[in-house]
Amino acid sequence: MAGWAGSIASRRCSAPSGPSVATKKVAFLDGGDTWQNSYTSLVTKGQDMVDCMAALRPDAMVGHWEFTLGADRVKELAQSLGFPFLGLNVRDTEWNEPVFPAMTMLERGGVKIAVLGQAYPYTPIANPRWMIPNWSFGIREADVRAEVEKARAAGAGLVVLLSHNGFDVDRKLVARVPGIDVVLTAHTHDALPAVIKVGKTLFVASGSNGKFVSRLDLDVRGGEVKEFRYKLIPVFADAIAPDPAMAGKIAAIRAPHLAHLGEVVGRAGTLLYRRGNFNGTLDDVICDALLAGRDAEIALSPGVRWGTSLPPGEAITREDIYNATAITYPAAYRTMMTGARLKEVLEDIADNLFNPDPYYQQGGDMVRAGGIAYTIDIGQPMGRRISDLRLLRTGAAIDPGRDYVVAGWASVNEDTQGPPIWDVVANYIAGRGEVAPAAERECEGGRELMLGIAVAVEVRASGILRDAVLRTAPQDDV
Repeated sequence: MAGWAGSIASRRCSAPSGPSVATKKVAFLDGGDTWQNSYTSLVTKGQDMVDCMAALRPDAMVGHWEFTLGADRVKELAQSLGFPFLGLNVRDTEWNEPVFPAMTMLERGGVKIAVLGQAYPYTPIANPRWMIPNWSFGIREADVRAEVEKARAAGAGLVVLLSHNGFDVDRKLVARVPGIDVVLTAHTHDALPAVIKVGKTLFVASGSNGKFVSRLDLDVRGGEVKEFRYKLIPVFADAIAPDPAMAGKIAAIRAPHLAHLGEVVGRAGTLLYRRGNFNGTLDDVICDALLAGRDAEIALSPGVRWGTSLPPGEAITREDIYNATAITYPAAYRTMMTGARLKEVLEDIADNLFNPDPYYQQGGDMVRAGGIAYTIDIGQPMGRRISDLRLLRTGAAIDPGRDYVVAGWASVNEDTQGPPIWDVVANYIAGRGEVAPAAERECEGGRELMLGIAVAVEVRASGILRDAVLRTAPQDDV
């Protein structure tokens, strides 16, 4: 649901069909990650998206990647929106005062709706703290409880949490904070085909990147949800007529940049995608580019999922590269790291993802890695999940005491030096013409490889224990 939160109403709601979606019966809400991660948002510092949102006129939004524009810019844009930018869990560090409104009250179909907004609670950990040095974040369970009580006291018949916490965090939160009727949960990018109930609370997750819109019809009487209907509506670009006003706005924003964005730098030699908790083929190409462009033994690429999937033979444009890499701290660094420190980094990131307590899950997906293989057992505690670390170019075990040349990007450290990652990737693709992950190319050449990540997985999902082993085996075993 990053970027779309769908729509909700007291009696009936409709999928967005153009500007001015909100009506007397429909509340239209945005789950964040909307102002960042494209070329035009990068060069306009989010103004492109804010201008388009002004036409859509949602009733409220929350944020996460928005904060990587920096505190001053976020405040400037939030004040110009014309609708609330909510963040009940964001406070200034000097006086502990709220930075953004905690809640907005709407009335739809004769029912008062309280919309509480929760920004991503781990923003200063997952993203650069120096960009928001005077703001603090957190789950702030007591504050959520107080806002729910305030909303009910003000006559709210329906309490909605518009949240960028992530699904597991929200699930734990509502189990501990009573009185929330609906959670529109973002951050995890997963689209749920049906509503999930936690106690009496309805959970809706609408995916990401505008792929879906959620429609939730509610029958609210006496301060309770009596009945509901839900549809996860796929958005097919070739089946929906564009709204002329919005299409014109987008065309005007893109016009000055079309020549640059449309430049073809190469072609996809296989399906390039970015999906799941571990590497996708597009991640592998980014890691290959870091290894080659920064002359490194090991590459680390952040565990994010943006970017368009590219079928085999598809032209790769500069826009495709920006769609996967356009952030405000893009330096592709080159550094030395001991084998022991490398394992510590992998263990720390794995704990952010796989800690059994959702409140300690502070990351997105596992860091994408190039040049190494390892085994991960997510059922183990912190410090014992990662084993069998090997350097792929030699097959040798990673030596804890040896220094390795490591390249990466999206470091949260201020003043990180290096070329922007989009240039590193574009130069790599242009130099080869057609790209696929290096391991796949060598496999096609008939050479046996030890590659990829061997993953021993013990997953707990929805209270059901499932055992599985996921392994990218040597190619002659596949």
